[in-house]
Amino acid sequence: MRLFCLIFLWLGWPAALIAQPVEVDVELFLAVDVSRSMSPSELEIQRRGYAEALTDPDVIAAIRGGLLGRVALTYVEWAGDVSQRVVVPWTLIETAADAATVAEAITAHFDDGLRRTSISGALMYALHDFDGNGFEGLRRVVDVSGDGPNNQGRPVTRARDAVLAEGIVINGLPLMTQDALSQRWGIPDLDVYYLRCVIGGPGSFVIPVYDWDQFAGAITRKLILEIAQRPTRLWQAQMQALPPYDCLVGEKIWQQNRYYFDTP
Repeated sequence: MRLFCLIFLWLGWPAALIAQPVEVDVELFLAVDVSRSMSPSELEIQRRGYAEALTDPDVIAAIRGGLLGRVALTYVEWAGDVSQRVVVPWTLIETAADAATVAEAITAHFDDGLRRTSISGALMYALHDFDGNGFEGLRRVVDVSGDGPNNQGRPVTRARDAVLAEGIVINGLPLMTQDALSQRWGIPDLDVYYLRCVIGGPGSFVIPVYDWDQFAGAITRKLILEIAQRPTRLWQAQMQALPPYDCLVGEKIWQQNRYYFDTP
């Protein structure tokens, strides 16, 4: 029996070496809001915007200019606490051709929106999705876009803190476009909400979008920053200096309106 085990371990050793994670400059989790407050046309704009940004020459240059010259990313759409949809699984991008393949996968078809808004659910899904993804990044980043505050699942600050505790940075892209649904379920200071309640970690940032015409450009800027960024350690000190903010505002809006309106 002992001989059999030794032979098994000896034969398995080369396979273990081959299975080592691929080193990349950054592991980037793209978490994209598809809650019902987003119209079908807005959902399509989002996907096309990400596809356009990923193939932008400046984004490719940022990837190639990294220490290792490659990144890994996944594109996941989210809504409610347990509503996450993987559009692109963890994928290596080294070349413009790699980026074009990912962009093509994102725009291959367009799915319907899902119910509710759980930023915390998206963050916790991302946290566990890094484990065993086949990559080892010099940095790990969750990139959250959304048009409203958390209204389901655990409080967003608890999820944020769990992600930050693992050394993962969270950046935000609050969608502050104005329509009937966003006015009903959203908040006017969504950028501040993202700053105070969602993002965190060295070098974290928020890029708000005020009009859908700005979307692809905002994504391009954000990707360049996330890929090429040199982290700083100012976030915690900055947050401590700010006055209190109600990070449960989304849950309160839901409780006030849920008997009168359809679920977003």
